[in-house]
Amino acid sequence: MALPELQRPRKLRDGDQVRVIAPSRSRGIIGRARHDATNDRLRSLGLEITFGARVDEHDAFDSSAVSSRIADLHDAFADPDVAGILTVIGGFNSNQLLEHLDWDLIGANPKVFCGYSDITALNHALLAHTGMLTYSGPHWSSFGMRDHFEYTFDWFRRTVFAPGAGGHDGPLALWPAAEWTDDAWFLDQDDRHPQRNDGWWSLGGDGVVTGRIIGANLATLSLLPGTPHMPGLEACVLVLEDDFESQPHHFDRLLHALLQHLAHVGTQVRGVVIGRFQRDSHMTRELLSRITDIPALRGLPIVANADYGHTSPMFTLPIGGEIEVRVDGDDIGLRLLTY
Repeated sequence: MALPELQRPRKLRDGDQVRVIAPSRSRGIIGRARHDATNDRLRSLGLEITFGARVDEHDAFDSSAVSSRIADLHDAFADPDVAGILTVIGGFNSNQLLEHLDWDLIGANPKVFCGYSDITALNHALLAHTGMLTYSGPHWSSFGMRDHFEYTFDWFRRTVFAPGAGGHDGPLALWPAAEWTDDAWFLDQDDRHPQRNDGWWSLGGDGVVTGRIIGANLATLSLLPGTPHMPGLEACVLVLEDDFESQPHHFDRLLHALLQHLAHVGTQVRGVVIGRFQRDSHMTRELLSRITDIPALRGLPIVANADYGHTSPMFTLPIGGEIEVRVDGDDIGLRLLTY
């Protein structure tokens, strides 16, 4: 579908209220011991934290009824005291909400909206129906990570906060983190094993390209083509990631399917940025390099091993915003232009 005019929500400021909702899995799966630490981390940004009335409802799928999740989402957008919305965590079912959402209500009340993984479905549906820029970035639960969270915290603040409140003004250059982790930190905060980051990889051609961001979690995004919830763009930069459940052959076929859809609707892909894979995905640089054999991507700048996705740390990416990708051999630059 044709994209409405881009709506950029007001950035967050000191004293703003942020509402936490559970459009996918519920807060009930998060251990109570982590709640206070998570809220304290967010309050250190000057935010007031409130919760949807139904975030703790819990069913056999660790989620809640569609009606409950819709009500909390609508309440958050309708409440004039709420400046931003964070999702509790990801999961598997946020796409159940899409046919029930009040797009007029949401479009009339643009707000910072941030989450990742399964929340990718909502990010793109909000863009498609209202033109609202949203963020693929940390969940509420992510802020409960005690150690090795500084990079994620800093990029969230730079991207979604107003200048003067810790946010950035003008094009925002990204850079690789010094270390990364892929561990069950949410089960044991003391059993952490950071590894040295060997930087971003150039897999494709050289050049400088710009385009609107479409992407984040590839498996979730793949639920949307052929529905009215997939945004239409003249040109885009694909910014993709997936978790350990997406083995190399799964990622490959989903990527081909997405590219076929984009070609069918007339969207030009100008470049690709791929987030770091979890170790259990068994993805390697050699396997990922096969992406350069895809005719639609041949010769395009392709960057991989970037700092976002299901490993930590991660930057916060504006879905629908504009990114610049610059590749000159091993010299790689990424800049957010609209965020």
